[in-house]
Amino acid sequence: MTASLLGATLWLIESRRELRKAARAAMFMPAAPLEQPPPGLIWLRDGASRIRVAPRDILWVASAGNYIEYSLADGTQRLIRGTLAATENDLARFAIVRVHRTRLANLDRVRGVEFKPSGDFELTFDTGQTLGGSRRYRPAVASLGDRTALCESPPEAPDSR
Repeated sequence: MTASLLGATLWLIESRRELRKAARAAMFMPAAPLEQPPPGLIWLRDGASRIRVAPRDILWVASAGNYIEYSLADGTQRLIRGTLAATENDLARFAIVRVHRTRLANLDRVRGVEFKPSGDFELTFDTGQTLGGSRRYRPAVASLGDRTALCESPPEAPDSR
């Protein structure tokens, strides 16, 4: 009886050592990588629904309370919970920049810029949609250079009285 108790005790001690070794080894093993979209794709996720979108398909992004509204080139709009500041950081590498306090625009999709006398501007996308921008963010669209036909508003005609 004593021999069986002694054997069981030794077995328990040895199995605990093996468990500790396995736990230490697991701590130093790299974690399994999280599911990443293929390069050039981003996930839009809100709760249980998730879609993958190519950044090229995003025309503009606007804040809507606690949500972000994505306007896509195919005409669909997606409402995703989040902040515009976090979205701006995520999308900056894709030439999607802030053009208004509540809006981001994909500069790769812009085909025309009309500057207003007030300093504000209006972007025209390759789909024909337009989006207003604020004079505070005018330097962001100044970088468009020769990719865009920049159109200055014509000077206002003097009153003929």
